[in-house]
Amino acid sequence: MTEEEKLGLRERKKLETWRSIRAAALRLINERGYEAVNVDDIAAAANVSRSTFFNYFATKEATVFDPDPTEADAWRKLMKDRPDDEPLWVSLQEIQLGYMSLLADRLAVQKRLKAASPALAVSKRDSSDRFFAELREWVASRTPPGKEMQTALQANTTLAVLRTAYATWSPEDGFERFLQLARECFDRAGRGLAPDHPTDLQENTSS
Repeated sequence: MTEEEKLGLRERKKLETWRSIRAAALRLINERGYEAVNVDDIAAAANVSRSTFFNYFATKEATVFDPDPTEADAWRKLMKDRPDDEPLWVSLQEIQLGYMSLLADRLAVQKRLKAASPALAVSKRDSSDRFFAELREWVASRTPPGKEMQTALQANTTLAVLRTAYATWSPEDGFERFLQLARECFDRAGRGLAPDHPTDLQENTSS
């Protein structure tokens, strides 16, 4: 049973309302542009009152940048579910891609808004900051004595991979294109970091 399934009826209804408002906001912003949408538009599209909107979101910007209430539970499950004997590089890749998939519905809107007004997103980074902090704690729990530098290098490289894919990606190309770029970057970086990479073995054998 997931954390969401454990919620009581009242909590599930609140979560449904939160997501309904978020979905309405993203749809309108994608259709009209950020500046052309206001709180009243979003409330009407979500079939809630203006006061109900503010019970769930502090500002219009929050509909784009606030994390889903269950997001932290989801990324913790991504970490928990990685096999103990899995190479760290593989685990990090799957966790990072899984985390980015949690943002699929809003990543394009976020990037467009950051490009238009980078200052707009500064106060809304808490979710990613929390995720990366917990990821580093998880990496530390998987680090054998004497391997701190190696695992830190792998963890920091995965962050660089995502930043590179994100910087290269155009929101107009869709989220699947972002994942494709991220996997390509992971593959290129992994050739120099993952132990016993099949391609490396082939190259060493032929040299």
